[in-house]
Amino acid sequence: MLASQDHELVARAVSAQDTAAYGELVRRHQSDVRIVLRKLTGDFTIADELAQDCFMHAWNKLQTYSGRGSFIGWLLKVAYTTFLQSKRKSKRYAEILQQVGHATEADGRAYSEPSDEVSDLDKLLAVLTDDERAIFVMSYAYGLSHREISEATTMPVGTVKSVIFRGKEKIRTSFDIKDHQYG
Repeated sequence: MLASQDHELVARAVSAQDTAAYGELVRRHQSDVRIVLRKLTGDFTIADELAQDCFMHAWNKLQTYSGRGSFIGWLLKVAYTTFLQSKRKSKRYAEILQQVGHATEADGRAYSEPSDEVSDLDKLLAVLTDDERAIFVMSYAYGLSHREISEATTMPVGTVKSVIFRGKEKIRTSFDIKDHQYG
């Protein structure tokens, strides 16, 4: 039901440049986008800024949503791309600072590390790379199919499956989890 309503809102937003319809899409999905970006960045402030950027990019690209797959899957692709672009800009900025003699963190990462008050899920996700973490969140938190994740990340479906498998193994190994009923 929600998916068909999303498709209707997208159609109204695209055909009539209906900002109210798009506003409803933002209202429906902003929490999901922020949660994914918070898991990727480990920083609430940066995640909220990226979420705003994501929704601006999504508005500008809304006509590219074909209606295949869920709208949230498409929107998470925009969020993930926004995150990657921000990370690349951050790395370039850190490299420039290093060239002019300013000290930066060892990896040039602008995202803060999780605080001491970290959930068990955050601890598990922390052992994964950014790509692995994004795929896990899309798969397990949002229930996207391997195909939808493939479209969101532009990785082949087989790669998505491999990333999930290797990520599970990485978590099992890192936390000495022996119960293979996990995941």
